[in-house]
Amino acid sequence: MTDQPDDAPANETPVQRALRLKQAKIAAKPQPPRGGKFQREQAARIAAGKSKPWMSR
Repeated sequence: MTDQPDDAPANETPVQRALRLKQAKIAAKPQPPRGGKFQREQAARIAAGKSKPWMSR
């Protein structure tokens, strides 16, 4: 009995296996919600401090 799952190639190196498992673990983590004020500001290239006018001199 082999310890490789069905989606693992037979000639996979240990480094490739580690990368595949790492990517699967990252993909399984819950992602932050898309959209919202932060993403709109980044898309509009607004500087980070513009949303806090009291921080400027």
